[in-house]
Amino acid sequence: MGSLFVGLMSGTSLDGADAVLVDFSGEMPMVLASCEKPFSLAMRNRLECLCQPGADGLDEAGACNVELAEIYAEAVEGALRSAGVTHTRVTAIGCHGQTVRHRPELGFTLQLGDPARLAEITGIDVIADFRRRDVAAGGQGAPLVPAFHDIVFRRDGVARAIVNIGGISNVTLLADHSLIGFDSGPGNGLMDAWIAPQAQVHRR
Repeated sequence: MGSLFVGLMSGTSLDGADAVLVDFSGEMPMVLASCEKPFSLAMRNRLECLCQPGADGLDEAGACNVELAEIYAEAVEGALRSAGVTHTRVTAIGCHGQTVRHRPELGFTLQLGDPARLAEITGIDVIADFRRRDVAAGGQGAPLVPAFHDIVFRRDGVARAIVNIGGISNVTLLADHSLIGFDSGPGNGLMDAWIAPQAQVHRR
């Protein structure tokens, strides 16, 4: 198995898709390149509508699913081009997808992004659908990174807390032989909502 992987993420803040090309051949992962593809205001508004409970259309979800795959593919292409790496050298793409409904208390979580289409466009194997197995097993399905933090940041005799302030903030606690990870509350989602009215005024 090769050592190059692409990670894709579009978070709760709905600002765009980020692709990171990472080399796992060394003792520590090394970021080789990254690329951000911002969402248009129209795309962001469509996704925000799908994130809200109520009457929303499956046609709209399907259309967003396809368009997200194309945006993700552009982000991957940008990261590979920036690093001067061809797609044949990449083992796989890990694609979280865009969460539009997360209801673990009801036993489901829903992400868009059409990994099959992303694989067809890029010619690279895609690993996706990370959350649902955890929800099916009774978990919250988020955050996804504590196991990765455990591998990368754990040191004998050192207690650590790793905080991620995304759309929703989460924390990983590493101490002794314990590993704890959980969402801790709103993050950039609240700041985005607070800034949005001011941003609209400045655009006039």
